[in-house]
Amino acid sequence: MIALGIDSGTQSTKTIALDLETGEILASAAESYGLIDGLPAGHLEQEPQTWTDAVDLTVRAVLQKLGKRRDEVQAIGVSGQQHGFVALDKKGQVIRPAKLWCDTSTVEQCKQFEEEFGGATGLIKLAGNAMLPGYTAPKILWMKEHEPKNYKALATVLLPHDYINFHLTGERGMEFGDASGTGLMDIREKKWCEPLVEFIGSELVDALPAPASSRRAFGLLRESLREAWGLSKTEVTVSAGGGDNMMGAIGTGNVQPGVVTVSLGTSGTVYAFADKPVVDAQGEVAAFCDSTDRWLPLVCTMNVTVATEQARQLFGWSHEQLEANVSGAPAGAGGLLFLPYLNGERTPNLPGGSGVFHGLNTNTMTPPMMARATMEGVTLGLAYGLNRFRELGIQPTEIRLTGGGSRSEIWRQIAADIFGVPTVCLASSEGAALGAAMQAGYACQAAHGKPTTFRELSARIVQVDDSTRAKPQAAHKEAYEDLLTRQGDLTRRMHTAGYL
Repeated sequence: MIALGIDSGTQSTKTIALDLETGEILASAAESYGLIDGLPAGHLEQEPQTWTDAVDLTVRAVLQKLGKRRDEVQAIGVSGQQHGFVALDKKGQVIRPAKLWCDTSTVEQCKQFEEEFGGATGLIKLAGNAMLPGYTAPKILWMKEHEPKNYKALATVLLPHDYINFHLTGERGMEFGDASGTGLMDIREKKWCEPLVEFIGSELVDALPAPASSRRAFGLLRESLREAWGLSKTEVTVSAGGGDNMMGAIGTGNVQPGVVTVSLGTSGTVYAFADKPVVDAQGEVAAFCDSTDRWLPLVCTMNVTVATEQARQLFGWSHEQLEANVSGAPAGAGGLLFLPYLNGERTPNLPGGSGVFHGLNTNTMTPPMMARATMEGVTLGLAYGLNRFRELGIQPTEIRLTGGGSRSEIWRQIAADIFGVPTVCLASSEGAALGAAMQAGYACQAAHGKPTTFRELSARIVQVDDSTRAKPQAAHKEAYEDLLTRQGDLTRRMHTAGYL
């Protein structure tokens, strides 16, 4: 059996074809696109048709590469960018462009939620999460306040991957994982939090699909698409899908306690599997559900390769030169500390933050030292989140690294030393697309009376690349513990003084 995994992101859509028996990725295709131009600062939007057009193009390309094996395609799963708001009217037509996860025009709406429900503390007690501008809930309130005609026409609220499921099947619905990132769901009970929904408006109740199991078969591929794509007469199952981090967890084998995924991309994420809700009273760890009907505590930082790339370009280096210079500098960079808040920061919550080098002297103010401090600084930021996991009872035994930064051998070693846990990369870099295909295979097999488990699928399909494994070096433990403490202390002091 072949399953298609579709990963629809902010910048591109990728589709892969996975052989469920062998675990081999048989074909892949990608299509890039951009955001809507000319919007005010903080407004970041896309037309949902951009995603469905990219889905059509990439699926057709993958099926063409499969040749005669296209008739083995029995399942499709979709991973989508989280938190986006797709508004449909009663006819199922898109009312306005989708406001995306990175849209920050909703700060005022978040304040309204906080004022009504006792701040972040009250919101966390009520539903498990604070209210952040990236979430879906403040976007809906924004539309009600700024576009009342559009709000009046609202019949269905969907997230980006839900809209692609709607395009594929004609069915409207949500699953627990992505729905938990709306800000409206009680993650402990896995149902909409009525006080939050009604704060926006009682009429919204009817526009929110009831969250349902992420394990189920969501529907069947529309006949019109099946015929247009030249698939066989066999019914093609579409799974519930999920958000990109939820699908990334499945695709990296993060489906059991102990395994933690860390993404070293433009931004950074740390997330883990949990058998029960993990609610952070401080609100720094997002309390999400995953897309296997369990939970996915997650920390996000906004400055990872964006900072290392800035350093590389500042010194006019190639990626190989960056690697060599960082490798040539000592662990801890002679005490030079970098606060990596170039784009502000989400964890810690410093939307107006900026970067700082602390500890510059004649020995440390050199390109290799500053580059090493930059790489260490962004990793320390992720380690802060990992330590919050530990404080909440999550004990990592292995870190699975993804994202562009994970291709760096010295960075993998720095991560192992700072995290205090062995790190390793995956044999496949597909991540979310692979997770979507695996979930599709799970749902299809269950629908046909051949149930499996995510752990079984993971053991068979997700492979680590042992050549990338790095183990913590005891000699560096004390230096990095000191830097992590300094980073937290300096951040708090500068923020209190109004400098961050």
